[in-house]
Amino acid sequence: MLIPTIIMGVLALILLFIGYRQGEGKHILGIKAATGMIIRIMPLLVSSFIVGQMIHILIPQAVISKWMGAESGLKGILLATTVGFLAPGGPYTILPILAGFLQAGISIGVIMAFYSAKFLCGFTRLPIEIGIMGWKFATVRLTTTLFLPPIIGLLANAIFSRFT
Repeated sequence: MLIPTIIMGVLALILLFIGYRQGEGKHILGIKAATGMIIRIMPLLVSSFIVGQMIHILIPQAVISKWMGAESGLKGILLATTVGFLAPGGPYTILPILAGFLQAGISIGVIMAFYSAKFLCGFTRLPIEIGIMGWKFATVRLTTTLFLPPIIGLLANAIFSRFT
């Protein structure tokens, strides 16, 4: 986490400097916009981090292993695909929860199946997608992506097992 933080910090400083050099208080406008976003998102982030960490504290290791651990195999991947397909929320809520899952010992294949199902096939996007793009687009998206999360989960397990 240190290196990405340093990179983003340096990038932020560079962009602030560019905004300052351009004048018209652009650097101040950027800071004000960022502060507003922080105020809106911080409660969601804090709640998500708590949920993510409580998951690995509260769920017994035996349950994790059976349903979502490395030995769960295809059953865990299919379960994660289904839950990911139905899960509400965006990256701010999902990623801290998945980090908690990873710490709890849930297999990388299960996590990748959940993640890809959520962001490739997510059910929660359907109403807005149908409203804007129409039924045909939504049907094509679902039929072309629905089979991918289990494959991604199996591939992640196969690739990750070679590195552990």
